[in-house]
This record gives sequence, C-alpha cells and structure tokens, in this order.
Amino acid sequence: MKTNGADDKTYLGIPLYRPRVAFFEFTSCEGCQLQILNNEGTLLDFLSLVEVVAFREAMTEKSDDYEIAFIEGSITRDDEVERLKKIRKKAKVLVALGSCACFGGVNQLKNRFHDLIAVNKMVYGEHPVNSGLVRPLCDIVKVDMQIFGCPVKKEEVEKIVINLALGKSIVLPKYPVCMECKANENICLFEQGEPCLGPITRAGCDSWCPNNKAGCWGCRGPADDANVEQMKKVMKDLGFSDETIMDRLECFGGFQTDEKNGQR
Repeated sequence: MKTNGADDKTYLGIPLYRPRVAFFEFTSCEGCQLQILNNEGTLLDFLSLVEVVAFREAMTEKSDDYEIAFIEGSITRDDEVERLKKIRKKAKVLVALGSCACFGGVNQLKNRFHDLIAVNKMVYGEHPVNSGLVRPLCDIVKVDMQIFGCPVKKEEVEKIVINLALGKSIVLPKYPVCMECKANENICLFEQGEPCLGPITRAGCDSWCPNNKAGCWGCRGPADDANVEQMKKVMKDLGFSDETIMDRLECFGGFQTDEKNGQR
C-alpha cells in the first residue's frame, strides 16, 4: 500500500476508495468499539482507510451521511428498534459488531426469566427502566456482515475493513477454535480439567482464551457443522455437570435454538 498524499492512498497503483463509516452502540458495554480505539500501534493507518463520520467514543463531530454502519449491542427497547431501522435505511452495508449484535451476547441471559416485569422491579425498585426481551440485530433488520467475538479481535476488524476498502471478498473461518489452539501448541484444556467449547466454536480469534489457559465460552458462535450434542456428551463423559455445560452454551446466545429457526 502506498500513500502519495494526505488522502490519496493507492494499492498496486490503484487509488483506494475511502468509504464513509459510522459506529453506533445499543445495549452493550461498548467494549468492541473500545477494542478498535485501543489499537494505538496501527490506529491511524487503520482509520486512514475509511472516512469516519460518526463515532461517539472517539469524536464529537457526527454526520448522517454514511455508507457503512458498524453497530455494537443488542436490542432491548422499542426506541432502539426504531433507531436501528433508521440506521438500516441510511446504510448501504450494516455490520453487526460483536457477540451482542450478532447473538444477543451476555445480555440475552435475562431472557431466561419468564416475568421480566417482576425482575425489572426487583432490580430497579420504584424506578423501573424500559427494557424488554433481548434480540440480536438480525431479528429486526437485514444484517450484511457479522464480526464475532466478545470483544471483537481488533486484528480481525482491521483485516475486514482493509478488504472492504480494497473491494476484496471477506471469508470468515469455517473451522473451530480447536484448530487454532492446536496450531498454537497449547495443551488441551480438557486434560487440565477446564471446560471448553473450542471444538464447536467458530475460529478467527487465534484461540485467544485458551492461549491464556481459559476455556472457550463460545462467544463467536458455532463453527460450520458443529456437533453440539456430541460436544455435550464428551463434556459429560469428562465429568462436567449439566449446569456447567449449559452455562457455557447459553452464555453468549450463539448456540441457542428455537423451534422455528433452529440454531442461529
């Protein structure tokens, strides 16, 4: 990649088009956006590939003239539904950024409660907040691309944005985290008595958690052809309780199933 001036980057002699992008957040911790901003070493090069017109965590200026919308967070309120639909109308490409946007994330654990009104009152007392069932973006609008993880891995986001700027196709891994873990020469966490969803979780994180001796929690959702039932059997045979297995599978929402749509 070569730079001839402030705004005229080229790739193999071809001028790069800098798409106008905006970052938005809904119900989330905003950790995925923070991941992007934390990438000090390559942050300026990364941001030079796009024209950022709205990014509340990073700038005060904002514009509604954007082509690509990166959206973090799940949907929990009626006003969020309306706001998301407005963003969808403006954006040529809508990207779900992180597990909350893709699956509902940790937030969706509250959907386990059947009486959300009672739970709301228990938590907020006489000052309840407007908060209903947690839904991923795809339940409301068409999502063009998903970037998985909790939080997202900044190197993966960079690669995807570079491909967008170059007009190249974006291919996400179909194999499980287990393959990355073996390539990194880690000792299998099952051998150390640690529950792990690496054999059925979509790769792309470079086995981030297992590299640090922590079992995978499945934040990237299922790999292609993931055999969840066999995974349950293996974990049970290894002595893990049903509660431990379900806590892992349900934590981020990627392995949830429903009668209508099957596995997400």
